[in-house]
Amino acid sequence: MDSGRGSCCRCCFSFIFTMGLTALFMWLSLRTSRPSCSIKYIYIPALNMTLNNTKNTTVYMDLRLDNGNKDKGIYYDAVSLNLSYVPNISDPKTRSLIDNSTIPAFYQGHKKKATKPVNFTTEKLNWTEVRSAILINKNVTFRLDLATTVRFKIMAWNTKRHQLTVGANVLVTDLGAKVGKKNIKLSNKATKNGWCSLQVGILVNLFICIMLSI
Repeated sequence: MDSGRGSCCRCCFSFIFTMGLTALFMWLSLRTSRPSCSIKYIYIPALNMTLNNTKNTTVYMDLRLDNGNKDKGIYYDAVSLNLSYVPNISDPKTRSLIDNSTIPAFYQGHKKKATKPVNFTTEKLNWTEVRSAILINKNVTFRLDLATTVRFKIMAWNTKRHQLTVGANVLVTDLGAKVGKKNIKLSNKATKNGWCSLQVGILVNLFICIMLSI
C-alpha cells in the first residue's frame, strides 16, 4: 500500500511539474511587448538662424519604430501623428496644434526596425512668436503625439487590437535641429509592456486548475 501511495504521489508530482513547465512555456511564448517609438531626426529650416531663410517652414521628421519582440510580428493600423508648439512646458494649456499627419498601415517583422519619414506644414504656427523665443532662449519646444492600434502575430494567429498612445517633447535649437544625437523616445507612463501577459496568465492558471481537477 505504501509503495502504491508513493508511486501515486510521484506521478502527481510529475504531472504538476510538467504542467508548470508547460504553463511557463506558454507564458513566455505568448507574452508581448509594445513597440518602441522614437524621433530619430527633426529639422526645421526656418529655425536655422545661420541660414536666414524664412520661406521653408516645413518640419521634416524621421520616426523610428522598433519591434523588440523575438518571435512576434506587429500589424500597425494607420499611425496618427500630431505636432504641437509648446511655448510654456509648465503649462500644458499653452500647447497649440500645428499640423497632423498619418503613416499608412503596415506590417513589421520580429526584431525589425523601421524608419518612417514624415513632413508637417506649419500654416497655423505664429512664426514671429517662435523666432522671437528662439532668439532669446536659443531653443523652443515642440511636441509629437502618436496614436494607433496594433495586433501581434504569434505563430499562425493574431491577437486582438491594442491601443498605442505615446508622445514626447522635442527641444529644437537655433540650428533647427533637436538637442543631442540620441533618439527621443515617445512614452506613456500609463502603458506597460506585456499587454497580453495578464490574459495569458489567467488562461494558463485556468488550464492548470482544469487539469488538476481531472
